[in-house]
Parts: sequence; structure tokens; C-alpha cells
Amino acid sequence: MKLSEIMSTDLMVLKPSQTIKEASQLFLDQQIDGAPIVNEKGELLGLLTKSHIYRVLAQDLNPHTPAAALMKKDLVLGLPEEQVIDLLNSKVGRLPVMEGKLVIGMITRTDLARAYFNSFTAMASEFAAILDSTHNLIVSTDSSGKISVLNRAAEKFLGLKSSEVRGQDIKEVIPNSGLKEILDTGVSKPVQKIELKHRSFISNRTPIKKGGRIMGAVAVLQDISELESISRELENVKELNAELDAIIESSHDGIYLTDGAGTTLRLNEAFEKLTGFPRNELLGRNVEDLVNEKGVVSVSVSALVLQEKKPQTIIQKTITGATALSTGTPVFDRKGKIFRVVSNVREITELMRLQQQLEQAQGLSKHYESELRSLRMQYSGSEKLIICSQKMKELLETVIRLSQVDSTVLISGESGTGKELIAETIHKNSPRKNGPFIKINCGAISHHLLETELFGYEDGAFTGAKKGGKAGYFELANGGTLLLDEISELPFNLQANLLRVVQSKELIRVGGERTIPIDLRILAATNRDILEMVEKNEFRQDLYYRLNVVPIEIPPLRARKEEIPLLLAHFIKLFNRKYKMNKVWSNHVIDILMEYDWPGNVRELENLVERLVVTIAENVLCREHLPLHLRNTIHQPSHPQISVSGIMPLREAVEVVEKQILELAVARFQITREIAQELKIDPSTVLRKAAKYGIALGEHKI
Repeated sequence: MKLSEIMSTDLMVLKPSQTIKEASQLFLDQQIDGAPIVNEKGELLGLLTKSHIYRVLAQDLNPHTPAAALMKKDLVLGLPEEQVIDLLNSKVGRLPVMEGKLVIGMITRTDLARAYFNSFTAMASEFAAILDSTHNLIVSTDSSGKISVLNRAAEKFLGLKSSEVRGQDIKEVIPNSGLKEILDTGVSKPVQKIELKHRSFISNRTPIKKGGRIMGAVAVLQDISELESISRELENVKELNAELDAIIESSHDGIYLTDGAGTTLRLNEAFEKLTGFPRNELLGRNVEDLVNEKGVVSVSVSALVLQEKKPQTIIQKTITGATALSTGTPVFDRKGKIFRVVSNVREITELMRLQQQLEQAQGLSKHYESELRSLRMQYSGSEKLIICSQKMKELLETVIRLSQVDSTVLISGESGTGKELIAETIHKNSPRKNGPFIKINCGAISHHLLETELFGYEDGAFTGAKKGGKAGYFELANGGTLLLDEISELPFNLQANLLRVVQSKELIRVGGERTIPIDLRILAATNRDILEMVEKNEFRQDLYYRLNVVPIEIPPLRARKEEIPLLLAHFIKLFNRKYKMNKVWSNHVIDILMEYDWPGNVRELENLVERLVVTIAENVLCREHLPLHLRNTIHQPSHPQISVSGIMPLREAVEVVEKQILELAVARFQITREIAQELKIDPSTVLRKAAKYGIALGEHKI
């Protein structure tokens, strides 16, 4: 109880200038025996009581003496929030209650006595209610063995009224209570069995002592039949708990149990091993804390169950790096409210790894099958590096050195110079030579398919997606080398995705959420000036510098013409074997081909050799067998203009020129749209003209 609850707030106050006579008259009129003295601001200065007035009369002092001259200044003050019990033992007769410097109430000894009486009465009533509400039988006596308390449970069982037996000797009412012995010996006797009205009870008998003196004795009786029933229930519960613990702990899967608020109640040893956290750090914690604070798992399946109110199955990442399949199941009470969530957590890290390896193997099988079909459609034989120039020897030495490290390489050079062959050489001489070598032409695949081809996709990522998803080229090349040919043709919106893979060596499939780590070497090739594309904002600068760690530039064939004779010898031997022929070069033809600038580089030379081998009937290939633009190579400018030496129908002349120009463009460029761009016509026109003049586009892509 606080002082504010018992203080008098109807205060009579005195001014310092009021006399003792005026104060005594106020005391008589208001029937009070004291009053605080306050200044003009209402601030407490002191206290004047009737004792001060008696002193004036006894000492024959002047009754007109100001009250301030006799007031008591050394006062004990109280605060409204202080407890009354702290003042019960004090000798203060009158206590001002303050709020700051102002008096807001007054407490007298009468107020304290009233508060004490009320508190005692309430406590006694509460004590009696507690005794009557107790299920056990309670009987107590005074020091002489007379019954003083018989609670309601004892009344009901014994068939007696407390008011009727109070004051009677305990031996007359309950002869075998044993309380007389407790009074005599003063020793407690707990857990003693006694018989009352043919029923067995457990009795706890204790002396009531105060100040070392025995004031009485009390007995608390518990019906044994109830205890036996509870004991049997307890044993059953213990057995069920033991069985449940054995089942949970023997499970190879992690078991995790929460209540309806998401608080952790139980988990097994398998869950501890899976997460790396001991159960004492998890029990009692909310599932949201385990995700946000401790990071035990990436996502809580229990939280999803509580949110969706139905079973949930998700894939989780634990803090130990393990991948787990978690299924959460809600348990509902009779009102349809979730009061438990049971989660089963199974580690699938090894399963995911095996699945990834299977997907990679399946993808590689399909890729190699496609490569074999492509090789069968071309020719049988082995590709070799034909090198004799100093530039190419130095380049090859650099390539061999780079093969031993894992740096990203950007291979640049004109179309047809052999960028893919250099990339394959790097792979075959590297520590990754036993891994896959995957080549993808960024300009030969439709832009809207390129993302799924590179990064793969998950089940249901889009309409028509393969069930179970598909691994992309990055996953297929895991452990080996990936060549991104024509990297300059990569759409701008995919360059950011490629940058993330190059930087972090991990990817996310299209439509997926899980991160897949990859271990591969990335090579890139281009026939365009990417730095110029960066300046024109056609290629990301950050991606360019990530790819251009080690640049390799392959010189065009016109810069290493000394290799032309070797290349001619190699290709004619290759196609002779392929087509079962026996063609040879005339020396004059080799001189002519040495003079040509070969804008299509090695590819143009290879195509020319194959064309001559399969179209010329004679075994010796002479100047007359060469295309017109090559026959006129000697003594022609670097970029010869069309010249006319005779008269022919204009329509035929136009067709001859069209055919020659188209042949040159096909030999120089690999992609149909590049041919169209160079000739400033539509790709459809290129296809139509090629069909008209019987020009084979071969492996050209649109």
C-alpha cells in the first residue's frame, strides 16, 4: 500500500506570520492537532502541532508569537509512491507527503494504525481463503492441543463444522492425528501414513514455532489413492517420453519441434550435427532468431508453416554449408489453431552433388554427340598448328606458358585466323586437359535462348521448359574450359550475368534461387575491337577488363605469308585423303597465292583449297583453275577496282561481278549477317544470291 492511498489531502495550512493564538483557534475550529507552515509559494517551511501550543501555555510565552518562531523544521518527509509498511515501525507522529517542495497530503499515526488494521484484516481473510481452497486436508492446533483450524476439505471429509469443533481437544475429534506427539517432541514427521475413516492418507505433520517456542502443530493430509493415480499417470508419461526420445534420437534425419508461436521445444542429435549448433543454444529460441541472428538455416520451414497454415517443403542451406530438404507439418488443436510444428530435415548435399554430376554428364554426352555429328559432316583427319613464322612461334610459346595457369584470356584477331584452334591448344596443354572443352558461339545462338544455354534453367522456369531443368554450358564445362567465341555479340543485358559468373565463379539458373558453384577456366574470342565498343557503350567496361586479363592477338595471314606454302601443302593433303584424290600444286599457283592478301585469312585459304580439289578434274592445279580475282592478283593494287577488257552483254557482266564479290565475301566472313553488312544488303538477299549462283554457305550462321 502506498502513502498516496492513506494520506489526508484536505489540508489546513498556516502562514509564517500567523500567531500561536490564531493557530490554536484554527486547531479548535477544524478539530486538528497540527498543520504545516508554508510560504507564499506553498512551499513547506515547517510543522506546528498542539505540543507547541502546550509549550507556550506551560512556559507562559506570548500567545502572539509568530508560528514560524516555534515550528519544527527538522522533519521526516514522505513521497506518494513510498510503501506504508516502511513507516509502521517509525516514531513519526505526523508525516507531510511532498511532491517537489509542495505539501500534497498529511499522514498521522491514526492513519497508519487504520492502514495496519485493514492490511491485517485483508491478510487474515486471504489466508483463510487459501486454506479453504486447498485440496488437501489441513488441521492445526494451539499449544495445548485444541483445534484452531479445520479447512473446508477437512470439514467435507470428516463431516464436521469448523465452528463446532474449534477449541475441542484434537484427540477427541481425530484420535490418531499424531499432533499431540508433535507438540510434545517438537519434531516434524513428514510423509507418514495414517488411516481416517477407512481411507489411507499421507500425513505431513510439523510444529508451529515462533521465537523458538512451540505455538501449535499442523497436519496436511493427502489422499493416497489420488497420489497413486497421479503416479501411474506419471509413469505412463515417463514411458511415453522415453519412447518418443528414443524414436527422435534414433532418426537419421534431423527432427525439429516448435510450439504455435515458433518457439523451439525439441530437436535431436542429427539436427545438431546438421546445423553445427548444440541444442542448449537453440531450445527456447524463436525460429526467426535462428535465421536472422544465428544464421542456423537460410530459411525457416517452421515459419512458413505458421504463415501458410499447411505443410511446406523447401530446400535449406545450413551454416555448415550443407544442403537439406526440410518438410514442416502443422499440428492443430481442437479449435483449429496450430499448437505444434514438426519439421523433418534430411541432408541432400551429396545427393545434389551427384545430381549435378549426372546433369553434367548427360549434358556433356549430348554435347559430344553433337560435336561428333558435326565432325562426321566435315572430314576425317587431325587439325594441327602450321607454324613457321617468327610471330607465330613467339605466339605459340606464349600460349604454352598461359596453358599452365588459370588466367582468363581474351583472344582477338580477324575472322578466320584460328582463334578457336589457339583456345583448344591452351586447353589441351593445361592441367584441365582431362576436363571438358566447351565451345559456344555467342553470335550463332538466338539472343532469347542464349541465357538459358549459358546458365541453364530450373523446372518450370518458362513454358516448355524441360522437366527437371537443364544444365547450361557453364555447368557442362565444370572442371574444364569454356570458350566464349564472338564474345562481342553477347547481348548487353546478359553481360552483367556473365560478369557475376566470372567474378564469383558461381551461377543461378534461370528461374532458380540456389547458387551453384563452378570451377572452370573462361576463354573469350572476338574479331572486333572491344575497346572501341566500350567507348561507344556497346560493351560493359567492367566485363572487358575481367575478360582481358591476358590478351592474345593472332596476326592475320597477310602478316605471315611465309606460312602460306605450308598451309597449302597441309590442306591439299588433308582434302586428298578426305576425298580420295591426288591433287598437286603448280609452282606458279603458289606464287600467285603468296601475292594475295587473304582478307578471309586461313579459313578463306582452306575453303579455296577444298573448292579446287572437288571442282577441278585435273590433278595439277594451275593458274587457270583459280578464281578470276586471284588470277589477276599479280601487279594489282591492294584493293583492285573492277576493270573491263572486252564487250559482253550487260546483264551477264552484272551477274559475273555479283558472283565474284559474293564468293569473296563468303570466303572472308563466317556469319551471314556479317556478309550482308559488308555488302550492304539484307541477309535474305545473301541467301537468295548464293542459291542463284550455286555458292555453298557451308557452316555459315544467320
